[in-house]
Amino acid sequence: METRELRYFVAVAEELHFGKAAQRLGMAQPPLSRAIGQLERRLGATLLERTSRAVTLTEAGSVLLREARAALDAVEAAERRTRRAAVGRPGIVLATKAGASGELLAKLLDAYAAEPDAVTVDLLLCGIGEQERMLRDGRADVALLHLPFDSTSGFDTEELRTENQVVILPAGHPLTTRPHVRRAEVTDLPDLPLPRWPGPDGGYPDGPGPQARDHAQLYQLIALGRACWIAPESSRAQLRDDLAAVPVLDAPPVTTVIAWPPHSRSRAVAALVRAATDC
Repeated sequence: METRELRYFVAVAEELHFGKAAQRLGMAQPPLSRAIGQLERRLGATLLERTSRAVTLTEAGSVLLREARAALDAVEAAERRTRRAAVGRPGIVLATKAGASGELLAKLLDAYAAEPDAVTVDLLLCGIGEQERMLRDGRADVALLHLPFDSTSGFDTEELRTENQVVILPAGHPLTTRPHVRRAEVTDLPDLPLPRWPGPDGGYPDGPGPQARDHAQLYQLIALGRACWIAPESSRAQLRDDLAAVPVLDAPPVTTVIAWPPHSRSRAVAALVRAATDC
């Protein structure tokens, strides 16, 4: 299969509409339909069920969509990393969620900087879930990910820290007088819904909570009494005076891992991973 065919298929599979997919690709619909038909015949599988009203993915189509996204990410990553290598300036790019793992990140960078062959580490501070995407498409060489929220599928990883979670509330809220709470008590708060974060496509899921893009925005919403948030315990270190944190007994623990592509042969990445696991 050619990357062109994979891009065609991904566009149709994501839009579930040949006309919209053709517009997104900047081409006419008839050649797009022919290309998808040729791809199905070559694979010997029906990828899309078509009716006069809708287009839906088959099981085979769902598998190809997942694999095609990974393949296109790999191609894009190869292009980006090759261009960066051609510049000739040694260095690596570390992607991490803005406002998360601040203390751990500082220790990691200090430990790596002490290495005799350390190179420049450029930080990519990104929004919720973006660091995984940046690592897959080659914008980053290594990333800090957080389980169970981020996917580590297809990456090599090392665990760095596991911590419990707390709920962040407006200072003075009745629950802030408690030594701990349970998740059901948090989700049942009618006046403080949990925030909605954007998905991989940039859209927000349905729900009552406010839309949030980053920690600064979210903390402002919480302080104004518009939301609450269940977060790793290390978030306490960044809290403003108008916010408070209470342990959530039954929230799943959060594990921070350092992740990198399994095919990486970069000595700098290997040294950064060693420094991270030692600090």
